[in-house]
Amino acid sequence: MEAITVLLIAVGLAMDAFAVSVSSGITIRNLRIDHALKIGIFFGSFQAIMPVIGWFAGTGMRDLVYGIDHWIAFLLLSFIGCRMIYGALWMDAEEREFDPLNIYVLLFLSFATSIDALAVGVSFAFLNVSILAPVLIIGLITFTLSFFGVYVGDRLGHFFEKKMEVAGGIILILIGLKILVESGI
Repeated sequence: MEAITVLLIAVGLAMDAFAVSVSSGITIRNLRIDHALKIGIFFGSFQAIMPVIGWFAGTGMRDLVYGIDHWIAFLLLSFIGCRMIYGALWMDAEEREFDPLNIYVLLFLSFATSIDALAVGVSFAFLNVSILAPVLIIGLITFTLSFFGVYVGDRLGHFFEKKMEVAGGIILILIGLKILVESGI
């Protein structure tokens, strides 16, 4: 898989975490660098671990779906992308007080924003992609965007939140289409 494709997947996957980081930055009082680091590390780690889990699950099923694997990858990426766009445009954000630095809240948010990465890991397995470099890139990009997302939220509020999630969804759909085109469809 080309490096630019992996980079775009990483950015697309990181948009959920970025949006949640922006929201977290809005709610954190007296923001310090360790707050942003904590959120970045959690989100980046989960985004790196989940594709590995998906890859191992997908590797076990690869022989069963050989021949339609590019369609499965396309459908998974498109579904994730459409879900991100739908969530950003049509789901009401629940305005409630929460502490994004609470370990249980942070674990839940990290898991919730990385489910997409699990499906991408399955797609990587179906496409017979080596997993090490992509997960390092996904984790690093997610960490970086989440770290800075906390500061964006602290400074700019919700202005960019929905736009970033829509952009991430579009990127994942385009990558799914690219996979189809590269497979000869």
